[in-house]
Amino acid sequence: KVGFTLAKYFTANGLDVRGFFSLHETSADEAARFTNTRAYETIEEIVSDCDVLFLTVPDGRIAQVFDEIRRLKIENKIVCHCSGALCAGDAFAGIAETGAYGYSVHPLFAVSDRYHAYEELPDVFFALEGSAEKLEDVRGMLTGVGLTVQVIRPESKVKYHAAAVMGSNLVVGLARQSLLLLEECGFSEENALKALGPLMLGNMKHVTEDGPVKSLTGPVERNDTGTVEKHLACLDDEYVRGLYVMLSEAVVEIAKLRHPDGDYSLMERILKGETEK
Repeated sequence: KVGFTLAKYFTANGLDVRGFFSLHETSADEAARFTNTRAYETIEEIVSDCDVLFLTVPDGRIAQVFDEIRRLKIENKIVCHCSGALCAGDAFAGIAETGAYGYSVHPLFAVSDRYHAYEELPDVFFALEGSAEKLEDVRGMLTGVGLTVQVIRPESKVKYHAAAVMGSNLVVGLARQSLLLLEECGFSEENALKALGPLMLGNMKHVTEDGPVKSLTGPVERNDTGTVEKHLACLDDEYVRGLYVMLSEAVVEIAKLRHPDGDYSLMERILKGETEK
């Protein structure tokens, strides 16, 4: 999906994409037709023909594929992968010995559709890290076709990926807990989803446009300790209650930023289980 998406966007914006190679010939053929490029019959041919190579394979296969191409003549070539978790140095061990240059080019975006996702790339941030020698060349290649690029340090790659997971995958887990609570209140799963949709989408729109401090609402922000106590009392499941407390404690810190003169000490004690007033 990532290979389809990047190649389609690159070709649509003037980059010379030569084509694809895959162990599954039908995949390469399909991608080549979609992008009006070529499906190569051997890995040797595509490596020889290209100055920049994108290894758009699963994370666990990147090092294996690089081990195959490093035996070929790749001096002065740029080799990229698109993993969010792996830094270039880990994926392309020993690349300096080949005379090539390795980079991680990660779109902060869930590529769900190989045929249409490229249309959304102008709004996507790309995290870039890798060999110092050609870093600005790779950045220029990406920004030159209208992409937004953030260069990060190799040692920050795992933390960067954790941040991405917290802002996407873990939100799904939080949404599920909300859905389950609504179902306990009598909602069907379908109606629970319909009810939460506008609430979640509207809130995230405010967060992305105005930031978390200006977007914060709710009982913690209002310092409504009575409502928070009622919430805690109704949550019988220890896991769900702990999740509510943990997230509310994080929200208290945001509320303090929004209301620097506010006194949230009682709220903090309630969340910690120190109920004496």
